[in-house]
Amino acid sequence: MIEGDALTLDPAALVAAPRKIVANLPYNIATPLLIAWLRRIGDYESLTLMFQKEVAQRLTARPRSRDYGRLTIITQWLATVRALFDIPGSAFVPPPKVTSTLVQLVPRAPLGDCRFADLERVTAAAFGQRRKMLRASLRALGDSAALLAAAGVTPTARAEELEVAEFCALARALAATAPSATD
Repeated sequence: MIEGDALTLDPAALVAAPRKIVANLPYNIATPLLIAWLRRIGDYESLTLMFQKEVAQRLTARPRSRDYGRLTIITQWLATVRALFDIPGSAFVPPPKVTSTLVQLVPRAPLGDCRFADLERVTAAAFGQRRKMLRASLRALGDSAALLAAAGVTPTARAEELEVAEFCALARALAATAPSATD
């Protein structure tokens, strides 16, 4: 057992490869922990993590569903995601008022070649105004028409309609028009 702040601790520094993370995450920091581990997903064989059911639904969501969003895109870009099973609140003491879901993430080759930071920027802009067409929601990134044309994405599409690979194309187009700092 190691005492420390999970948000600043580097799990890869604790043991040699191969590594797996198995954790019941504190729900209030589950997403920041996941994003940090995804940035270095190649350090792990798998991540088996317990999330609040609603977060697990976001991780496993498909396009055109209400749960599909930024977290879906970034997670599915780098890993195969599978919900294993639900765990009722009654399984814990004291029982939380939510259902939990155990999720397994297995790293794989990215679904598209792009930089993490660029994908984060594109998904933040696209899902920041979820119901707007991309030509409007991506204006915060610059010339949205040029960005969409360079990525081969229809300007009238909405964020929840795009596949992960299309977001990667947008991230590459963004990098080509306004190179950002490397990850």
